[in-house]
Order: sequence, then C-alpha cells, then structure tokens
Amino acid sequence: MNAQIINLPKIEDPRGNLSFVQDFDQIPFKIERIYWIYDVPGGKKREGFAYKSQQVFIVALSGSVDIVVDNGYESQKFQLNRSYFGLFIGSCIWRHMENFSTNALILVLSSSKDFSEDYISDYHEFLKYTKDAWC
Repeated sequence: MNAQIINLPKIEDPRGNLSFVQDFDQIPFKIERIYWIYDVPGGKKREGFAYKSQQVFIVALSGSVDIVVDNGYESQKFQLNRSYFGLFIGSCIWRHMENFSTNALILVLSSSKDFSEDYISDYHEFLKYTKDAWC
C-alpha cells in the first residue's frame, strides 16, 4: 500500500523540542500547498476521499487522529498522536479521518494545488478508477 509513517527529525532541547520537514528530504515531493484541519468535535469523523495524482503528508501537530487508508483491496489504520512523525499517503489511496481528539490540530502538506478534477469523493467511483487506471 502506498501509505507509510515517516519519522521526522526531533531536536530535543530543555527549552522545547523542534521538528521539521523539507521537500524531497523527509517527504518524496515538493510542497505546493499547506492546509490544516481544526475545530473538529472530539470523536467525530471526516468522510473519505482520494486523489488521482496528488500526494500528501499529514502530521498531528496537537492532539490525535486515526487515519484509515484503503487502496481498493485492503485497508489499514494509522494513529497520529505525536508531532515528530507523520503519514505519507500516495496517489490513488482512499482515506478518511476518525476519532479526532478534542482540539486536535492536523497539518497537511500537499504535492499540488487543489484541482477538483484530481479529487474523488465517491468510494464506488474510486474503486472503478483504481481498476481502470495504473494505480
């Protein structure tokens, strides 16, 4: 499956820790867009979708969230709860987010700007696309 946890550098300091991410170093793409998800009520779920070509890297900066990924054949759940690792999700992977902790702050780094033609919001359409495309 084209999804994996990636550990980020963690520079420990008594004044506070620091972690970072750089294009093509910790993640395999150039960052074109950055957005964040917040104010999701605790325990709630954000419905699923997939990108045809876009790749993302997701970090829980504060709090926690579970991300369930699905390639059309198998699914896997990842829990993000530390700011020094994140989840890389490649193209052609369905995902949804669930079990948000109260006040979770989720950062998403994307390989491209948001193009609506790259977005699949219906799971059955996603399954058809993965069978017809070279995913």
